Amino acid sequence: MRFSNISAAALAAILVLPLGACEGKGGKRQLPTGNTSTSGTVVIAADASFQNIVQEEIDVFEYIYPAASVLARYTDEKAAVDSLLFGSARCAVISRELTKEENSFLRDKKHFAKTKKIAVDAIAVIVNDGNPIENLSIGELREILSGEVTEWGQLSPTKLGKIQVVFDHSGSSVVKYMADSVLRGAKYADNVASAETMPAVFEAVKERENAIGLVSVSWISSDLKSADLSAEERLKTLEVDDTTATSFTDEVKVLPIRRDNSLTAYKPYQAYIFDGRYPLFRSIWMVNTGAAGSLASGFFSFVTSFRGQKLIQQTGVLPATVHQRMVSVE
Repeated sequence: MRFSNISAAALAAILVLPLGACEGKGGKRQLPTGNTSTSGTVVIAADASFQNIVQEEIDVFEYIYPAASVLARYTDEKAAVDSLLFGSARCAVISRELTKEENSFLRDKKHFAKTKKIAVDAIAVIVNDGNPIENLSIGELREILSGEVTEWGQLSPTKLGKIQVVFDHSGSSVVKYMADSVLRGAKYADNVASAETMPAVFEAVKERENAIGLVSVSWISSDLKSADLSAEERLKTLEVDDTTATSFTDEVKVLPIRRDNSLTAYKPYQAYIFDGRYPLFRSIWMVNTGAAGSLASGFFSFVTSFRGQKLIQQTGVLPATVHQRMVSVE
């Protein structure tokens, strides 16, 4: 697997990726005609780190409303916002709210954005299962990302050697989040590399004992086995009131993270995201510029409804609307 280094220039000017073809699990679908809140065709753009979440919503929504076709473009956050501003998408799923300037730009085009927080995501820190490290503080993570700490032996007795940091790609919202929230103005070290996609980060950590990866928590939830269910089966799971805790894959080690002033480290379970004990978290926002009664508005309403929020819960991400008995941990 080839990696490319994440340069300071790449971080300063995030590449606008071509949106290309729309992706989905069901292959090619015959596009319906007409457009209502439950029928027609709509294009949405989403930060690629949220693909697991968005695709779950689309699959179930299209099962409930077979006359609806939601075409998703998974790209970097800047490209997702640009597609919303310039009209090639009517909804966007991103890690921030629109700026005043972006909202003003849309109003000038007679489009009015409806924005709602749909979830709180955690940035999971993963290492190879053979790595003896048991947890990291925010300060230690900062030292790794900035290059102050370059060897695993500086943190724990081991002969693993040099640390290899792996992100998905230079334009990633995860890269930006860690730069803003952890590095706080410091530059990324030369040992920080891009694997191009979230699944590639996961595979790199599985294959390399010296690697450390940073991914959205939805990519390491073992509960994603629900993705193998049919849309009908997934719909049925939404009617079950249970207290099942989200669990993580055992193919990599998910590190507990602690704040610098704390002796206790926490894994990114939903309960610890909810109460703030897990320190690496960010909001997920959905922006809709579709007209009232359009399919864009119908899909927006579904994602923010009880069923849409329960689907988000099943990915390991904390839904914005936390229902009683929703979050429990081991």
